[in-house]
Amino acid sequence: MTTLFISDLHIEADRPEIGEQFLDFLDEEAADAEALYILGDFFEYWVGDDDPDEYYASIKRSLRAFSDSGVPVYFMHGNRDFMIGQQFAAETGVTILPDPCPIELYGKSVLLSHGDAMCTDDVEYQQMRAMTRNPEWQAMMLEKPLEERLAIAQHARAHSQERNKTLSESIVDVNPDAVKKTISEHGVEILLHGHTHRPGIHGVEVDDRFAKRVVLGDWYDQGSVVSWDEDGLELSPIPRQADPSESGTGDPAP
Repeated sequence: MTTLFISDLHIEADRPEIGEQFLDFLDEEAADAEALYILGDFFEYWVGDDDPDEYYASIKRSLRAFSDSGVPVYFMHGNRDFMIGQQFAAETGVTILPDPCPIELYGKSVLLSHGDAMCTDDVEYQQMRAMTRNPEWQAMMLEKPLEERLAIAQHARAHSQERNKTLSESIVDVNPDAVKKTISEHGVEILLHGHTHRPGIHGVEVDDRFAKRVVLGDWYDQGSVVSWDEDGLELSPIPRQADPSESGTGDPAP
């Protein structure tokens, strides 16, 4: 059987084609999987589990049906959906993982991460990340009315898109030293993450040995999945018939 990994879908009502492809993915590629791991930024934004948005509710119902079918689903927070909580987990049947999360898979030591914590060259983003992951800050946000939280999320999204236009690619990518430090601290053979929207498989020399860094792609114009079984892992795109009106302008990283 095969274990599947995806990230950076950025599902939202304004991009229904992404959600549709994800539902097809559950019915097709993932139907017979041993497990499904979602490594963050599943949604474009998430302001709290109390959001009654019907589009998001339909996605949650599909996740519940999929997990009830017998395939375990594991979820890790990203930089867009870090407010997902235990109510979401109960409604969908997913298990929320810490970031980073070490696992053993097919005889390999693997570290799972969303990836944004390794983008250490972006100091402003790391300061914001530390603030928004603080449980006290999150509790303060959840006390605000839903409409206010939605407005804050939209403002943050617009700021992120404008800010990324001025940053170099190296700033919003992972820092090589941070990657090596992460691999070394956890002593793993493989680091698997998303966030950067730069799918690829890279060799990393660390502690006089070679490790591997596997990066998932986003789902703006097509899907991206790591399929892993006893024969090894494969990083593959999942083609989608694109709408000619789409520009695929989703911003990478923060």
